[in-house]
Amino acid sequence: MKFGSIPIDAAEGAVLAHATAAGERRFRKAHKLSADDVSLLKAAGISEVVAAVLASDDLSEDAAAEKIAESMIHRNIEAKSAATGRVNLHAQAAGIFTVDAAMIDAINAVDPTITIATLAQHAPVEKGQMVATVKIIPFAVSSMLVDSVARICAGGEIFAVNVYQPVRVGVIQTVLPGIKQSVLDKTLRVTEARLARSGGRLTAERRTPHEVGTVAEAAASLARDNDMVVIFGASAMSDFGDVVPAAIEKAGGIVIRAGMPVDPGNLLVLGTLGGKRVIGAPGCARSPKENGFDWVLDRLIAGLDVTAKDIAGMGVGGLLMEIPTRPQPREPLPARAELKVDVVLLAAGRSSRMGGPNKLLALFDGKPLVRRTVERALGSKAAGTIVVTGHQRERVRTALSGLDITFADNPDFADGLSSSLKAGIAKVAGDAAGAMIVLGDMPGVASADLDRLIDAFRKSEGRSIVRASHEGKRGNPVLLPRSLFAAIAHLEGDTGARHLVEAEGLDVVDVEIGKGASIDVDTREALEGAGGVLQD
Repeated sequence: MKFGSIPIDAAEGAVLAHATAAGERRFRKAHKLSADDVSLLKAAGISEVVAAVLASDDLSEDAAAEKIAESMIHRNIEAKSAATGRVNLHAQAAGIFTVDAAMIDAINAVDPTITIATLAQHAPVEKGQMVATVKIIPFAVSSMLVDSVARICAGGEIFAVNVYQPVRVGVIQTVLPGIKQSVLDKTLRVTEARLARSGGRLTAERRTPHEVGTVAEAAASLARDNDMVVIFGASAMSDFGDVVPAAIEKAGGIVIRAGMPVDPGNLLVLGTLGGKRVIGAPGCARSPKENGFDWVLDRLIAGLDVTAKDIAGMGVGGLLMEIPTRPQPREPLPARAELKVDVVLLAAGRSSRMGGPNKLLALFDGKPLVRRTVERALGSKAAGTIVVTGHQRERVRTALSGLDITFADNPDFADGLSSSLKAGIAKVAGDAAGAMIVLGDMPGVASADLDRLIDAFRKSEGRSIVRASHEGKRGNPVLLPRSLFAAIAHLEGDTGARHLVEAEGLDVVDVEIGKGASIDVDTREALEGAGGVLQD
């Protein structure tokens, strides 16, 4: 391939290096010039262009990327069509990503014109998530180089998504004097939430004294009827002969590894019993925050083996974020700037109970309801406001013209509330600590009410769910911490924030804001009673 300035008379078949205008006609970068294109450029007074001229044995950037992607052997991964010299590969299901690093390195060593990038080894992925990308740097590349890469790809599976399996899990919680029932109950909720992301389920629980014999008996019983057993000790493991590892061995099992180089998660125990895996969970596994327990659990439910050597190799990258509730933090927490919160305002619904008119466009004091709600969000302490549109999106956008907001379009609004939550959360700023879910049809919620929720969230240091209430009854809006954003990706159908509040096991702070927390306008009667006037 030759690259540089080319006389216009010799430019037919060349690939433009830059967008180029010829009168009213504009040719995009990477456009292959035809004879008619050359005539237009000459007529516009252009005498030369910067372009690439392909040799007879060159492949265009898209053709090269596609050929490489087609030569790859992979599982549960789909390659998209090539564009701008790139082929993106996406997961066809949720699971754990594995990759042959040596093969990737070999490909990237062939020539700098050909590159491939992937997620990290053992990264958890969602269905549809991009896991790898093939990128050709120049406009064309020698077919010999592409053939060299294709031969490397023929050597075996290059990467895969190991799909989560719906495992059955039995849980044991040991009890010592002073341990609160609420802690045990919360542990169950957090564990169920962890399993829900893979379709697994908690089938049984045993609460026993913190003694080797009783734990061994319970483990043997649960291992017979489940795919896995998880043991939460009332006291952290302090020795390899402590209650949990000793109970696994007393039950006839084998301790594969006690202790792991991941913090939080150091005190994990992994064993086998009757062909089933047993995990002695570290204390941090009672929290939904990522820790070493997640690393082991996710791999096991994806059908991957976890050996003592695997755990020993988790130290690089194993220093995870500090858990603020640790009794002895490794380092003092730095002074924190005021936590940022974005508002996600849901305005995509069909107003089906109105019998036709869109309730969000109903006038309140001469102003569309959705605009009034958005203005109140903008008047609060929230850092940004994201409006999710769907049904009659153009009319809703028109009603909000001139406001400093971000739109998130939800083409799947008919699938239910969860689709709007996903669309909105995807637009939340990367430095936001939480997202306040505000319904577009709540005329009684004021800016000051939103500020009270944000203040309570900041007081909890961004760790709690904050929910508006009225006379002790839960209502809306609801402020979700960033730790729940990943769980939102698993919601389906007409499921909203309430499900997360109930399922994730986080602390919930209820803030009394008055009757505005419970007034929505789903029906004509409710809307008119609140002072609204429906429009056609």
